[in-house]
Amino acid sequence: MSKQLHKNFTDEQVKLLLKTYVDKEIKINYILSILGIKRRRFFKLLNRYKKDPDNFSIQYNRKTINRKISPDIEINIIKELNREKVLILDKEIAIRYYNYTYTKDILENNYNQRAALSTIINRAKVNGFYLTKPKRKAHNREVLTNYPEELIQHDSSHHRFSKYANKWYLSTSIDDYSRFTLHVVLVERETTWERILALERPVPLHLIVTNFDTILGMGGWLNLAQQGLSPCKRYRAS
Repeated sequence: MSKQLHKNFTDEQVKLLLKTYVDKEIKINYILSILGIKRRRFFKLLNRYKKDPDNFSIQYNRKTINRKISPDIEINIIKELNREKVLILDKEIAIRYYNYTYTKDILENNYNQRAALSTIINRAKVNGFYLTKPKRKAHNREVLTNYPEELIQHDSSHHRFSKYANKWYLSTSIDDYSRFTLHVVLVERETTWERILALERPVPLHLIVTNFDTILGMGGWLNLAQQGLSPCKRYRAS
């Protein structure tokens, strides 16, 4: 049972138990079992009760005031969360959730102020800057490959990570069997050479790739199947 007696018992309930013990109507082990406390704490309560039975209370009285952050810190927290909200609402920017750790770093680096991460999250909830992350869907993808490097999927997507910058292309190459990311790079311009490098970098010279699938930005598919030599081997031989 919780050590916080005031949350589980009233003053009158505890006083009755102490009185029955003083009157020798009940044994201590029974009271300890009911209250869920140790003998040492029981005798502390008993001494307090004997000194002033009428005014005895188990209610908790805080001796110190809760720690509060200064108004300046709170203003800056809200200001930075507002900036992040603008980025989240911008559909062209690849930011979907608040980064409270980043807000904490901004306070320390830009304002020379400190606030606990829990304090920032609490202020975010109170002021409407809190988004719950959706539950991830169960992964039901069926792996159709039989061994690593049999099929490498190359994907290129267009993202904007800041309202102060242009969009960048995120280029990735993923092994279909293991789902390991073999190649990932951000480039400002998508060129044929970047596509070639995406094929070159993840595959060592001694490996033969059966298929190298490129998922184009517009959703089209380019399938390079093995014809005598793998696409990787043909490129390196030339």
